[in-house]
Amino acid sequence: MSAASIFNDVIGPVMRGPSSSHSAAACRMGLLIRDLMQHDISSLSVDYDPNGSLVTTHKSQGTDMGLYGGLMGWEADDPRMVDYESHLSNSGITVHVNYLSYGATHPNQYRINVTNQDFTHSITAISTGGGMMEITEVDGVQLSICGDYYELLMYVKGGVESFDLPELSHEVQVTRNGAFIHLRSSQSFPNDLIKALSSKEEVLKSVVLSPVLPVHSRKDLTVPFNTCSKMMEIGSRENLSIWELAIKYEAARGGISEPEVLQKMTHIQGIMRKGIETGLKGKEFDDRILPVQSVGFRDKMLDKQLLDAGMLNRVILYTTAMMEVKSSMEVFVAAPTAGSCGALPGAILGVADHMNASEDLVNKALMAAGIIGLFIAEHATFAAEVAGCQAETGAGGAMAAAGLVVLMNGSLEQATSAASLALQNSLGIICDPIGNRVEAPCLGKNIMAASNALSCANMALANYEHLIPFDEVVQSMKEVGDMMAHELTCTGLGGLAATPTGQAIKNKLEQKAIYC
Repeated sequence: MSAASIFNDVIGPVMRGPSSSHSAAACRMGLLIRDLMQHDISSLSVDYDPNGSLVTTHKSQGTDMGLYGGLMGWEADDPRMVDYESHLSNSGITVHVNYLSYGATHPNQYRINVTNQDFTHSITAISTGGGMMEITEVDGVQLSICGDYYELLMYVKGGVESFDLPELSHEVQVTRNGAFIHLRSSQSFPNDLIKALSSKEEVLKSVVLSPVLPVHSRKDLTVPFNTCSKMMEIGSRENLSIWELAIKYEAARGGISEPEVLQKMTHIQGIMRKGIETGLKGKEFDDRILPVQSVGFRDKMLDKQLLDAGMLNRVILYTTAMMEVKSSMEVFVAAPTAGSCGALPGAILGVADHMNASEDLVNKALMAAGIIGLFIAEHATFAAEVAGCQAETGAGGAMAAAGLVVLMNGSLEQATSAASLALQNSLGIICDPIGNRVEAPCLGKNIMAASNALSCANMALANYEHLIPFDEVVQSMKEVGDMMAHELTCTGLGGLAATPTGQAIKNKLEQKAIYC
């Protein structure tokens, strides 16, 4: 896999649905499989291993919605997602879901067979957290397709080794394996090249898979750093702030200019702000556990019926509004995941609005948050199915803490100290969604993460000693996640989800789904 990107791996995708690991990642798989099938799909068979997380969550956390939406050609923020079942029934695609113990090596592993009247393909894929995914096998051939390249697969007869390729651009990467020749490029393949290759007698079929990620990869890609310690070394040497280092990283990673990086973040900030505004109006949705709570909190805050927590109350309000938007199938930014989408914008935008901070300063704070998240993406995970909620709300709180330091014009060292403190405070948080819905205790954990971010930012600004460098805290988080029991990693089999009341809520939701 290529180096992580802030806009691929950390702040994004823009989506609808309860879970980025389930909804957005599955949607991206579906879009790639749709291309593989040349947009012609008759039937689909999906195998989920009971030893993973998807048997208990594929319907309730949006895997079905995302996968089938992608197969129908929808992006993750498509408004039709909410009615995916009726659209699927009219699409002519037959779906079979099987629960089979087949030795899945990842808790979010998919084994898929897809057919049309002309051919069949088998695919193995995994969701790696935060909406990121990887196709690891096609037709028995191991490979890595993450949606950040244009991919050309050519099935040939007579052996792939002997097939004579024309001269290709130096950018094109070529792999020859048992079933097909695999070409990948950061740029779309010229039509005349595809026609010339497809017309060769030895070519049985050629298919192009288009990228599904906003930032593409390229051959010989290099980035200036991929650890917090290296970033701080460069920052100290060149007298750069954390947000400047983040912009330089993402410009190098995406092959774009630094102003273009900030333009992308301006767009992201706008979606976050619109989401909070929508949430503050009170959003309801049938398949919800919790009632609308942001409106009541706002009214009591304005009437001074709450404890005077200053800007923290606005942070709580904004975090709640964003989580309710997520749970109502409205558009939001997974930052770094859907389950933790409230903490980062709730903290940064809540504090920024309390301070009357400029759009430009908020962009810088979000860039700082993004680079902190990038180190987690590179060296650990955002998947609660792998490491519990410490990898989601814990990560979001650490990112937000660094961003809050930037709002106060704090130093590079203070920003990374805040992130370290916030993640230290989050180690061991389990993922136990009640009723297999990403609502509770997720809302409380997002508010806790945002509150933690605010406290840790102030601690860092007051030069509290964080002791453990951020890179080591990330490694510790990964190790703690590896020690977590399967029941505590977003399976709905432990914690609050397994209490008598949690089970009663789950059963009630399932009965409602049957009779709707």
